[in-house]
Amino acid sequence: MTMTESASEPAYAASRRAGVLRVRRPGTEWLSTGWNGGRWTADCAYNVSVPDGWERTDLAAYVDERLERAGFGDDGDDGDEGNETDSVRRADGPTLLTGVDQVDARGATHGPVTAYATAGISNPAALPMDPAGDAEATGDGSESQPTDSVADETRSRPGHGTVNLFVGTTRALEAGALSNLLAVAAEAKTATLLAVAGAPGTTTDAVVVGHDPDGEPTPFSGSATEVGAATRACVREALRAALRAHYDGREESLPVSAADARYGVSTDIRATVVRPPLED
Repeated sequence: MTMTESASEPAYAASRRAGVLRVRRPGTEWLSTGWNGGRWTADCAYNVSVPDGWERTDLAAYVDERLERAGFGDDGDDGDEGNETDSVRRADGPTLLTGVDQVDARGATHGPVTAYATAGISNPAALPMDPAGDAEATGDGSESQPTDSVADETRSRPGHGTVNLFVGTTRALEAGALSNLLAVAAEAKTATLLAVAGAPGTTTDAVVVGHDPDGEPTPFSGSATEVGAATRACVREALRAALRAHYDGREESLPVSAADARYGVSTDIRATVVRPPLED
């Protein structure tokens, strides 16, 4: 049985309707890097697909409209799509936006962790280790001259792509362990994207992680722990499956570098290296 072929429903259940993915586990404490991010206590988190040419700036109102259209009710039950008697779940949990259709969403589960991903890479953000045409940075405290490079802000809109991740664990994590889980998930995303697309991410990536405050107390979530290792594996499998789903049968192919992508950017500025002074 593969990671995406679980015989039982994942502890963080997901459903998709009208371009919205809902990830649900009652009483979850979430940490999000999205537009309404930070820490939340909510039953659900949401991933909302936006159409081509989308330019709305009233994000809270837009998300409310989309959740109403999807018909997700306050009780968390999945009623019939378009059921007008179903009370509306407003954006009472972390919500991410993406230009990728939710039909391409994929999940993976292992042990105490479940992950879901949507992925499109029309806007990869490269980070070259030796920016072309710039002076070498030094490690002896001397200054190299940074150059200016500002990406076109239109490249940072979710309609051009985006990798969105949702990771949940049934364990009860310490505050620092929940924050670290976000870093572990982002690291796994970076490693996976470097392997399959030659870039560590896109200009609009976001990550949501959650834990169960009533679960088994767990103080750490690093890569060598059960939670951390499961997170890395789930993110890898979910993200690769989401990329396959998104690009299979499309005229657009998965870019092999930021230079090959329509909205790719590269961080070609070079920062100044400094040496902290030693005090006696």
